[in-house]
Amino acid sequence: MADAAAAIERPSVHGHPRAERPQLLAVGVMIWLGSEFMFFSGLFAAFFTIRASARVWPPPGTKLDTYQALVFTFVLLASSPTMQFGVWAQERGEYKKARAWIITSFLLGAAFVANQAYEWKTLPGRPRDNAYWSLFYIMSGLHGLHVILGLVAMLALLGRLAGSKGDPGETAVYQAVSYYWHFVDIVWIGLFSALFLLS
Repeated sequence: MADAAAAIERPSVHGHPRAERPQLLAVGVMIWLGSEFMFFSGLFAAFFTIRASARVWPPPGTKLDTYQALVFTFVLLASSPTMQFGVWAQERGEYKKARAWIITSFLLGAAFVANQAYEWKTLPGRPRDNAYWSLFYIMSGLHGLHVILGLVAMLALLGRLAGSKGDPGETAVYQAVSYYWHFVDIVWIGLFSALFLLS
């Protein structure tokens, strides 16, 4: 029995177990993100189908602040490496640095959400106006919801890392949150391209 356990996990130099095979949580998150990918693929399919059938796209009078959206796109994308730096710091047992990187990622993600809220308040169109605005609000809104869920996960992760010593399962949790956050960032690249650049 002990040999079987040793074959699965081997302690690292910092005392954290190092998995010899993918952890169950990571596999579960990957499967779930695959379903999320299919969900957003359906939204993209609807967007490009409606766009292809429209005579004029976007409708006349559609005005978007592409430059402001681009700035906050870089803000969101910057939170991906900061999250990964935090994962590496946690794996080395550097909890103070790991928490600092989570806070940095949280602030960048929160700034992105704040900008999206401002955009929604100042946009000239509403979902009922035409198909473009309906798709814009649905696609950006669902992504914004995913960002907010990621921010909640970061807060929970901060709570888990509150002590000076960690537990064996926190590495897998940190990695799972980072997988989700990287996915959210990648999806936004596609959404920004479709909603702001290709319209």
